[in-house]
Amino acid sequence: MTTSGVVPQARFSAQTRLRALQADIMDLILERELEAGDPLPTENELSVALGVGRNTLRESLKVLQALGVIEIRHGFGMFVAPSNFEALADGLSFRGRLSLRHQGVEALQLVDVRQALESGLIGSSMDVMTTEQLALIEDSVKKMEEQAAAGEHFVAADAEFHRRLFEPLNNDLLLNLMGVFWKVYRKIHVEIGMGNEDLIATAAMHRSIYTAVASGDKIAASERLNRHFDGIRSRIGEAVSE
Repeated sequence: MTTSGVVPQARFSAQTRLRALQADIMDLILERELEAGDPLPTENELSVALGVGRNTLRESLKVLQALGVIEIRHGFGMFVAPSNFEALADGLSFRGRLSLRHQGVEALQLVDVRQALESGLIGSSMDVMTTEQLALIEDSVKKMEEQAAAGEHFVAADAEFHRRLFEPLNNDLLLNLMGVFWKVYRKIHVEIGMGNEDLIATAAMHRSIYTAVASGDKIAASERLNRHFDGIRSRIGEAVSE
């Protein structure tokens, strides 16, 4: 970058070409109907097919590996990567934590997205929830209540509770995205500190969500899930104003 803060046109053009090449590689994977775990063509074959040099190709392959699109196994070759949401979680965590130095806008937006997912989909999950699945949700609540009574934080039981709420939907993408937002949420929570969190009250909030779900009250379940996120939203507000 120049002293004036302007990116030189040549560098901008190079970045644009690399992004285009990354898109071309992903299109090639789709066009050849490759699945997760399938081998990619060799570097030589890709260079010829895409009409680029080896060095330029390798730069793009490294980026795609970081994004979780491909997997490079040294000595074995390149493969289509299995589903991996770690890069997304890391990127969102960084953006959220970075925003805490300013107004916390992105951190709050991340909480909003998780809140919208859960409160918006709980009714659909309740429609297909079995008695056995409902019992597992209550088991998670009991764990939280026991740990709260002992003065212990219940991070694992909390995550388990929210996952079990939506397992009835059998939507792997949703569960993966919820896992991403949970990791992001926890890192932001650690960054701002736990504050004066009332463990008993937090466990009771989860009990109230479960009660609404068990009684079939979709409106109450959605509203209580919405209120559940007020605490982290308040803590972010306090953290950025300190």
